[in-house]
Amino acid sequence: MKRIVIVGFLFLLSSCQNKEVVLPQANETVVADVKDHSPIYFFFKAEEKDTLIDVNRNNSISSTNWLFNIDKRLPLRKVILEIKKLQAKKEGSMHKSETSENYFTYTDTVKKTMAFLPFTKVKYKLEKPDFNVVFFYLDRNDLVHFRDEVFSKNELQPFLDKQLISASSIVFAYDKGMSFGKYIQYQFFVKHLIAPKGMAINSKKEYIY
Repeated sequence: MKRIVIVGFLFLLSSCQNKEVVLPQANETVVADVKDHSPIYFFFKAEEKDTLIDVNRNNSISSTNWLFNIDKRLPLRKVILEIKKLQAKKEGSMHKSETSENYFTYTDTVKKTMAFLPFTKVKYKLEKPDFNVVFFYLDRNDLVHFRDEVFSKNELQPFLDKQLISASSIVFAYDKGMSFGKYIQYQFFVKHLIAPKGMAINSKKEYIY
């Protein structure tokens, strides 16, 4: 019988025939427990010089909450391509429940437990935003790109505090070449940003390019 190993920070499911998922990490828990769920696994697979995704979606029951167990070493672009396919599959199912959610799993390094990050309402666009969209581009090296400026991600909150942007909302774009683990770290970084008065961070749309 094939079993699955999920490796986090001191989190391991032992098995006799292993497939391993190394989970992303964060130092807080957003959701601690999810009932009535179906697990979906994104395995890391190296083939010659290429990185492949082996997706186990056999248990994806549309009426349940879906837990996306994604190896943090996988490239973001390939992960998002598979996520969009699965989002479309669930949305198009006649058995879909209106209350079911999608969650990324990760390891809370403080509590040393698995935790869950909801992303049900996020719409992913695999393209650069057009000129009408005010956005910040986060690259794989912890740098923020905004128009012609480039600065450390630690400078982003002070930049926002200066209220130099004329827009009702801003969105975030992500470097398609970053790892999924880096992307999850950025999710928590963005989650704690404070938008200037009169402006909102649009967390329901993300660009990957």
